[in-house]
Amino acid sequence: MSAVAPQTDATLLFVRHAKKDGRSVTILRAFDFGSHCIVEAEVFPLGARSADTVRPGPYKFATAAQATAFVTEAVESLMYLGCDVYAE
Repeated sequence: MSAVAPQTDATLLFVRHAKKDGRSVTILRAFDFGSHCIVEAEVFPLGARSADTVRPGPYKFATAAQATAFVTEAVESLMYLGCDVYAE
């Protein structure tokens, strides 16, 4: 599923999976490369087939703390919009 991990020695920091009404909305994955961190997003547009995901980003951060702050804000927004968010 991931475009980053198979090609590198990155460490997966965490995965967050947001669902609304039982339907996947997005999956966020954070990877640590040592010198920087990357957050990948996989978005499932409403009405699209499961194979029709959108992959904005990747989003590059200097530190794991910055990547975590970015994902935390995204998760808070998703929860405000009525999504259930799960750690994987």
